[in-house]
Amino acid sequence: MYDTIIQPQFVTGEAWQHFLAGAFPIIHPVHWLHSHFAVGGWSPLQRLSGMITAHMTRIAPRSGFTWHPHRGLEIYTWVLEGQLYHEDTTGGRGEIVAGELQRMFSGDWIEHQELNLWHEPVRVIQIWYAADPRYRGLPPHYQQTGQPALPARRAGEATVYALIGDGSPMEQHMAGRLAATSVDPGGRTEIERPRPGEDLFLYVTDGAGHFQHNGQPQPVGQYDVILARPDAPPATLAAAPGQALDFLSFYLPSFLA
Repeated sequence: MYDTIIQPQFVTGEAWQHFLAGAFPIIHPVHWLHSHFAVGGWSPLQRLSGMITAHMTRIAPRSGFTWHPHRGLEIYTWVLEGQLYHEDTTGGRGEIVAGELQRMFSGDWIEHQELNLWHEPVRVIQIWYAADPRYRGLPPHYQQTGQPALPARRAGEATVYALIGDGSPMEQHMAGRLAATSVDPGGRTEIERPRPGEDLFLYVTDGAGHFQHNGQPQPVGQYDVILARPDAPPATLAAAPGQALDFLSFYLPSFLA
C-alpha cells in the first residue's frame, strides 16, 4: 500500500544519513522553471511510503503552469517566498503567500492552474502523495491554511509548526505527518526523531548551519536531505550566525530497511 522505491545502494543501514543537495537532480526544462527533486523524478529516492514527490520549484515572474489534470493524488504546497495563484475546477481559487499551506485532493479527476502573476519569483515546496485507497471515491476539493492557524511550539531555539497531523487543521487522505521548523539565527534544536513505525525524511529549505549526531558536526545547507530511523540517537541542527535555518520533517510509514 505504501510503495517505496529507492535506488540500490543509495541508502545505508545507518540510523542517521545525510545527503548533500547535489546528490539530487535539478530540473530546468524551460527558461522560467527550476526544480530540485529530493523525492521523485530522477531522484535516487524515487518514492517513499506513498510520497510520490517532494521538490522545490522556483517559477519566474509572469509564468507558471496553465490548466492541467491530476487524479488519485493529495497535493500539498508550502510557499517559501513570493506568492502563487491557484485555480481549480471545484471553484477553489486564491493567492498563496509565504508561510501558507495549500492542500488539493484530486479525487478521480481535477484540473487546476498554478501561476506566478507578479513581478518577483515564487518558490514553493510541493509534495504529492498517492491518496489512501479508501478515499478514492471522495469528490475533489481544496483547502488553504495560513501560518497563524497552524499549531506552533518552541523546541530549543526553534519554532516548529505542525503542517499535517499533530493537531493541524489540514485534512489528510494519506499516511504521515509533516512539520516545518525554523531555527533562530545562530540557534540550535534537537531533531524530533520518528515514532515507532515511522522513518524521517528531512528537507532543508533555507539557510545553512551544522548537523551533529555523532560528536562531529557536519556542514548542512539548502536542499540537503537527512534520513533517520526510530532507533537513531539524539541529533541536532544548528543555524549559522546571523541567519535562520529552515527545514521540513516528513514522518512517513517506515521506508528504511
